[in-house]
Amino acid sequence: MKHKKNNHYLKIVEWSEKDRCYIGTAPGLILGGVHGKDEKKVFQELCQAVDEALHLIEKEGHPLPEATAGKNHSGKLLLRLPKDLHKAIWIKALKEGESINSLLQNYLQKALA
Repeated sequence: MKHKKNNHYLKIVEWSEKDRCYIGTAPGLILGGVHGKDEKKVFQELCQAVDEALHLIEKEGHPLPEATAGKNHSGKLLLRLPKDLHKAIWIKALKEGESINSLLQNYLQKALA
């Protein structure tokens, strides 16, 4: 079975309380997305939109964007901070009896929830 090029790109369909419908997006590939009340139909339309975007990119002679699906992540993140912010985080971690790594993991997990 031949792999479709769109299989290399992340496609997300999620419910939007604000819009009261499903929103389908392909981060890093297309701006905006598709929307509708039927989750499966939104996904199908999103796949079509991704196919069309890839076709247009190739037709215009541009290289395809880097694949976004199936990526392995190392679990390491290098983050540059202003020195005063780094110090404030270090002090907060000391007060909480945690490492900076643990403190920031907890904050990030809560922010993404």
